[in-house]
Amino acid sequence: MLSVVKPARRLVPRVSRLTRCRSVHRGHAAQSGSLERVVSAFRSVCGEDGVSLGESVREQHGKDESVHRCRPPDVVVFPRSVEQVSALAKICQQHHLPVIPFGTGTGLEGGVGALKGGVCFSLRNMDQVLDLHQEDFDVTVEPGVTRKALNSYLRDTGLWFPVDPGADASLCGMAATSASGTNAVRYGTMRENVMNLEVVLANGDIIHTAGKGRRPRKTSAGYNLTNLFVGSEGTLGIITKTTLRLYGIPEAMVSAVCSFPSVQAAVDSTVQVLQAGVPIARIEFLDDVMIDACNRFNSLSYPVAPTLFLEFHGTEKGLEEQVRTTEEITQTNSGSDFQWARDAETRGKLWKARHDAWYAALALRPGCKAYSTDVCVPLSLLPQMIVETKEDLIQNRLTGPIAGHVGDGNFHCLMVLDPNDPDEVQRVHLFTERLARRALAMDGTCTGEHGVGLGKKALLREEMGPTSIEVMQRLKDSLDPKNLMNPGKVL
Repeated sequence: MLSVVKPARRLVPRVSRLTRCRSVHRGHAAQSGSLERVVSAFRSVCGEDGVSLGESVREQHGKDESVHRCRPPDVVVFPRSVEQVSALAKICQQHHLPVIPFGTGTGLEGGVGALKGGVCFSLRNMDQVLDLHQEDFDVTVEPGVTRKALNSYLRDTGLWFPVDPGADASLCGMAATSASGTNAVRYGTMRENVMNLEVVLANGDIIHTAGKGRRPRKTSAGYNLTNLFVGSEGTLGIITKTTLRLYGIPEAMVSAVCSFPSVQAAVDSTVQVLQAGVPIARIEFLDDVMIDACNRFNSLSYPVAPTLFLEFHGTEKGLEEQVRTTEEITQTNSGSDFQWARDAETRGKLWKARHDAWYAALALRPGCKAYSTDVCVPLSLLPQMIVETKEDLIQNRLTGPIAGHVGDGNFHCLMVLDPNDPDEVQRVHLFTERLARRALAMDGTCTGEHGVGLGKKALLREEMGPTSIEVMQRLKDSLDPKNLMNPGKVL
């Protein structure tokens, strides 16, 4: 049934005026109609096929790739335009119904769960690439466009969008979680690559965070509303368009694999390569457990040792200098000779192995579940951070292969656990808390790219401090005074 949500900071009766309706609603809604009336209003906006009450559809839209339990919405709507999103949001505002935006469901922190019931806005039907400006290196896309779909669209233009979180995520969803990935060390995260956003607010108003149609490469005009919504995880509004920076496809690309005798040596090499000013495109770390899992899952034969996957972009001449400098550094740290992947097919196989790390980790213990952490620390402290984390995993008898975008100081422990073993579940919980607090103690963050969602709300408070959290709460209250936008997440 449709549920209603109580506004922030207000105690309300548990039984509403709808107890005499076929659908019993809980909350304080003063003017809610019956289920039939609300659903009829939704259908008047987006048609019969634009609304679903089916159990399987609702369950599909109540979960992502995280370990958090599925909490399905009461109804799923499928708008086809920003005008429909706005009209649907106004209905939800009128009836005090929670709104949960949904892209592709690839998130890792439970950001799409309907904690208080309500309405899931599935944005897959808004899937147009709009306003490509090749000469200006920018493009505007709707929320149903994924990163792979965009790059396929761009294939013949000589341009690409490099932010790559692994999953084929929605680009607007990537903006909502401030996603990054393997290429971020050179090209930045979504925060650096979003130029403008179209957002539908809780009351149905439509705003353009940098001004309608604006797409300058830089601006000093007013508050940075764009980055207010990047990383807001659907708690401030629904992103219905994003304007993105594009890049020229490099003249040459080459990838390499290098193994090391220790975690310290591999991560020291990463820091030294960046300190040397090498404009490396990707530098990914896999510990011995992770590389063994990738070998098994992808039928590879890399040495089972701490390993770096590297990729260089540039001109043919520029690549020679990048590779020479990097090889000198890795050999100084007792690294192996590079195993090269020069053609597109071999490079694709190498990076598929890295992107399949989640599934490779799961395959280590069939029937178990996985949880991916994502802390980030300053580069100079990264070697100490990974070494201490590795020791913690061994001491507590936990399966947690380590992989990470170490060029940014960001890494993941892919925790594989038996959810039916209470002792192991507790040990994993305590480990992840220690891991996050170890990152905070090193002036880092509890989440480098996955977001806060459900799982890291308490850690966010520790990271930001009470005054900053209060400012965030006031911003939330200002834009969403009824606490309808993805309630229960972030704050």
